[in-house]
Parts: sequence; C-alpha cells; structure tokens
Amino acid sequence: MRGISDLLVLGSTLAVLGCAVGPDYRRPEMGAPAAFRGEARSPEADSLADLPWWEVFRDPALSSLIQEALAGNYDLKIAIARVGQARALAGVARAEFFPWIDASAGVQRDRGVFKFVPELELPAGGTDNLFIGGLAATWEIDVWGRIRRANEAARAEFLATEEARRSVLLSLVSAVAQAYFELLALDLRLSIAHSATDSFQRTYTLFRRRFEGGVASTLQTSRAEGALASTAATIPDLERHIVIRENQINLLLGRDPGPVPRGVQLVEQQIPPLVPAGLPSVLLERRPDVREAEQKLVKANAQIGVAKAAFFPRIGLTALLGAVSPELSAFTSGTASLWALAGSLTAPIFQGGRIREGYLASVAAWEQARLQYEVTAIRAFQEVSDALVTLQKLARFEAEQARSVAALEQSVRVANRRYLGGLASYYEVLEAQQLLFPAQDLLARVRRDRFLALVGLYKALGGGWNLTDAQWRAEAR
Repeated sequence: MRGISDLLVLGSTLAVLGCAVGPDYRRPEMGAPAAFRGEARSPEADSLADLPWWEVFRDPALSSLIQEALAGNYDLKIAIARVGQARALAGVARAEFFPWIDASAGVQRDRGVFKFVPELELPAGGTDNLFIGGLAATWEIDVWGRIRRANEAARAEFLATEEARRSVLLSLVSAVAQAYFELLALDLRLSIAHSATDSFQRTYTLFRRRFEGGVASTLQTSRAEGALASTAATIPDLERHIVIRENQINLLLGRDPGPVPRGVQLVEQQIPPLVPAGLPSVLLERRPDVREAEQKLVKANAQIGVAKAAFFPRIGLTALLGAVSPELSAFTSGTASLWALAGSLTAPIFQGGRIREGYLASVAAWEQARLQYEVTAIRAFQEVSDALVTLQKLARFEAEQARSVAALEQSVRVANRRYLGGLASYYEVLEAQQLLFPAQDLLARVRRDRFLALVGLYKALGGGWNLTDAQWRAEAR
C-alpha cells in the first residue's frame, strides 16, 4: 500500500505544480465617454438605476402587477430553470477534479479459463464458477490545466445565466410598466374620443334642428354628420387596442386574459423633473446584459485553454482493489483478495488535424465573444443617450402641445358663441372642433411616450442592479 500512497502524493504534486495552458482572462479595454450624450447636467455618481423599481413607478396598481409578474411570468421561470441547469453542469465539470470510483461484481462459468491463474488450483480443462468483485478508481492528473480551464468555462457559463436571469427580471419589470402606461394612455384617448364624439353629436343635433327649421343647409348638416361619424369610429378601435394591451399584461403576469385594474390616471402620474443617469464608466458594471456578455467572453477564453491542453499528454492513475475466487465463501474469509495500481500516459500523435482545428475554432469563438461584448457595451451607451434625449425633447413637446390644446379649446368655445350669435358660419365651429380632437389625442400620446422613455431609461441604466433576489420581489414601500 506504500506504493499507492506514493503515487497519489506524486499525482497531487503534479496537479498543483502544473501550469494551466491558455491565456488568462483580461477584460477588453472599453473607453467610456466622459458623459452621456443628451444629459442636461454634469455627470454625478447618483443614478436612477440605484432606485428600486417601486420608487420609480409609484402607482400602487402598477406595483401590484409587477409583483404578480415577478411571481408568475413564464419567461422568468424558464430563466430560473436555465440557471439551475448551468449550476448542475458546473458541478459536472467540478467532478473531474476528483478520482472516479466504481464498484463492480460478477459471476461466470467457464472451461479452461482458470489455467492462467495457477494459484486457483483448478483441474486442467475443468469447468467451474468464478466470482469477481471489487472497486476500481481512475484519476486524471491535471498537469496542463485542462480540468481547471473546463471548470473556469463552466463557472462562467453559470454566471452568464445568472446575469441573463437578472436581465429577464429588469426586462419584465420594464415590459409591465410600459404596457401599463400604454394602457392608461389608451384609456385617456378613449375618454377624449367619447368627449369629442359628444361634442360633434351636439353640433350635428343643432345643425339638424336648424335644417329642419329651414335655417341651415343640407351641406352644413352633412358635414356635421360626417365629422361625428369619423370621430365615433375611433372608439371601437381604441376599445380593441385596450383589450389587446390588457391581454399582453396578463401574458406577462402568467395568467389568462382578463381585465386589468388601473390606479392613478395618466394625467395625474408624475415624472421626475431631473433624472440623473450616473457615471458612464459605471454603466458596464450595472447592465446585466453587458455582464452576461463578459461572462461569455470569460467562458470562451477558458475554452481556448481546454483546446490547447489537448496538444499535451494526459496522465492518469488507475487502481483496483477486490477479490476473485471460484468459491463465494472465499470473499468472506479474505483469502481471495487482489489489488493493482497503474499509471498511464496518453499523448496524441496523429489525428488528422482535429486538435489544431479545434484550437483554431476556440480562438474564433473567443473573437466573436469579444466583439459581442464590445457591441453590447456600445449599445448600452446608445440606449441611455436615446432615452435621455427623448425625455428632454418630449418634455418640451408636451408643454407646447398642452399650450396648443388650451388655445384650441378656447377657439371652440368662441366659435360656438359666435355661431349661436349669428356672427360666424358653421365652418368655424367644425374647423375648431376638428382641430381640437387630434390635438388632444396627440397630447395624450406624447405624455405616454414620456413615461415610456422613463421606463426605457431605467432599463438602459440597469435599474435595480443593487437589488437582491428577495428585494426584487419585495412589497412596494
């Protein structure tokens, strides 16, 4: 048994002192801009991404929907299952560090086989039973770091799936918020359409009565009826979009189609006047998709080492401890024991270029992963800039559009008074009403777009990056 321990010590020493071939990972240099394009003020450390989602979206109904989505969304459940799979595969790779021990047992009946085992003292050419049992152990000594690099790759894949899961969390929260604000905007637009329809209905009723009294013409009445029908036609279309948006939210929540509760109306929702974006250099540490891309780069880097180790010999140890006897009773008496210990070295000589091509393929995969990481980082800067500029410009757009709506509402009131007083024609009334309705509808859509831009900025900044899994599902405070 002294020889066994000596070989085990030798193998352990070789594994510890052996080098891991292949490049060690280094993060690619990514030059972050000094400030996000479109940011209205100097960069500062504080960021919208530091806030939990329930402080960004303060509507209680929306918070309830998000919490339900975090508990029931199927895409999130799939991502969680994928993390479990990657964790298990990392465990499979880690198992290669240890010896593999197998137990075996068997019985056979043969003629003339035992003459090669003289100590069994069987009659020449005799037929008898043979009982075999024992333990066999095999262990590869990781001299060149193949197993270490494979474990590095498996761990990076596991961490990449973790970041992908966090990306799903952020995307899910953002998707529910976006769909909810779109739903509130549809409610507002439907209310505007009903109000405009009622206004056109009153105008048409007035023209029809005046026509019946011989005061108004057929042209006036027909124009008023056409304006009424055109406005009323928008109502069923908006109702259709409301149902579709509710079904979308229910899908995100993992439940069957049905109505969705509302909270604060869109016109009462508050948007922060100043939204800090934070430091651009920190963005790469916060965005889960960027971190996922980096872990995939780590995996590709480690797989180069695995491919490179294939050029070198594999060194292994094999041990056997057991018993063999023609009598089953010999196992319990201890008279039929056997053991064996062997070392092995397997080196590739000629494999038709398979190892070299595998190495080149791993290098090409690393290059793809590096480029993917860089483009993901650049896209992150672009998305933040787009959201910042959109928020700023839409704020000015909404202010001017609100001014336009106020002026057109005043023009409708004046036109009605002038018409009833006989100072203006019906054209003034219809023109004022026809200008007001699309202006009100546009104002509702602009306000919706501002909230969508806020949600987009929160997502682009990697919002909630500092939340634990429990905090993602926490009760809104």
